[in-house]
Amino acid sequence: MSTDKTGFEVPDQMRDFAEKSVDQAQKAFDDFMGATHKAVTNVEEGASAVQASAADVNKKALTYAEEHVNAAFKFAQELVKADNVEDMLKLQQTYLRSQMEAFGEQAREFSNVATKAVQDATKAAQKK
Repeated sequence: MSTDKTGFEVPDQMRDFAEKSVDQAQKAFDDFMGATHKAVTNVEEGASAVQASAADVNKKALTYAEEHVNAAFKFAQELVKADNVEDMLKLQQTYLRSQMEAFGEQAREFSNVATKAVQDATKAAQKK
């Protein structure tokens, strides 16, 4: 036991208990901070995966827009050269059919890209 100048004695058991309590609190705090750092890293990795996938979607969307504009210009050029209304209607029917097919394919590709983005984000979150 130790004695201070006022005559108050702190039993060794209380001192040991206090030291252990402080050590346990420090360990709990360190564990908490470790888990917090890990969670932040997981979020950042997940965000990176989502950002990469979003960039893919943006590139695809730009490519699709360019394809549609080019198809529209081609259709307009062919339409101007048509000799009669019957040819114009055939051109329009062909153009609309090809555009609907393109939209269907693009929707499937967007669905695949979105699914991949979710899977990548999930994998990144599960790694840590």
